[in-house]
Amino acid sequence: MYSRYEISENDPPVENALVNLVPELHSCDVAGVGAIQHVLYAHPKINIYSKIKDHITLMRPKQYLKNCFVFASLFFALPVGNPEILVSAGIAFVLFSLMASAVYIFNDYCDIESDRMHPKKRFRPLASGKVTKTGALILMAGLLVISITGCLALLNTQVLSLMLLYLCINVIYTVKLKHVSLIDIFIISTGFVIRLFVGSCASGLELSYSIIVMTFLLSLFLAFAKRRDDVLILMETGKKMRKNITGYNLEFINSAMSMLSSIILITYIMYTISPEIIAKHQTDKLYLTSLFVILGILRYQQITFIYKNSGVPTEILMKDKFIQLSIGFWIISFLCIKYFRWFV
Repeated sequence: MYSRYEISENDPPVENALVNLVPELHSCDVAGVGAIQHVLYAHPKINIYSKIKDHITLMRPKQYLKNCFVFASLFFALPVGNPEILVSAGIAFVLFSLMASAVYIFNDYCDIESDRMHPKKRFRPLASGKVTKTGALILMAGLLVISITGCLALLNTQVLSLMLLYLCINVIYTVKLKHVSLIDIFIISTGFVIRLFVGSCASGLELSYSIIVMTFLLSLFLAFAKRRDDVLILMETGKKMRKNITGYNLEFINSAMSMLSSIILITYIMYTISPEIIAKHQTDKLYLTSLFVILGILRYQQITFIYKNSGVPTEILMKDKFIQLSIGFWIISFLCIKYFRWFV
């Protein structure tokens, strides 16, 4: 039975339709209330753009900056006359980035509860609930399939083996080894070295031992700086962001970072003045570029020790103008000395 309310000619047509569609209500007619809600209130629409953005954020594209180490062998060789090498390295960068995104998703999936207690990580898509667990797993599987099949089709088995090694190491790291102090940061640094070899195997260019050692030491330096941020959170809030954080303290991390920064600088200077590198690059003036390496490392220490903001190294590299200029001038000076024979 429908409502017996009389409708005047002055009533708006939409209201007339609603009144005629709504069942007559009694004092306890719960179904009638549900009918009113169904008619008067539209179902919320899913924001497709927002969902896509959340899933892209889950992939952590900002972290792709780390994967630029894939191009390290190309920078020092600079094969301008061989575009096939550049294309192969570019494909390796893309496929490795997809593999790394799958690793990040797996890490976030395993750390949902701990991330929710972190002052910054609680805003991540999985921890905040913007992306469902099922959606995250489907995205992770898709990324793995694309990266593996892409390697088989476009690159070679050496690159695929390195990427699978990176995947296995990081799965073990996420499940167990990230909770073991010192081992955790050594695994992170190993990941950077794997990036070097991925680029080398994709392009067919050799890597010098000095570049491998410096990359490993620099990534250790950055990892210690990141752990220092977790120690500060523990001291300020009493919350453990990592189970192994008790294996670190400020005194230990500060001394480790100072030691590593000194070794990095010495290694780089020895690299630039070694007879092998002088003969390879046909110049003995590359040591002049160490000025910008020193500036970059000192600036990062300033950000870490004074400003206490070393939690996300990639964000620092993307936002800090001083470090960006240091890296930019280092690249320019290196290229000018090597290829334009400045100061010769």
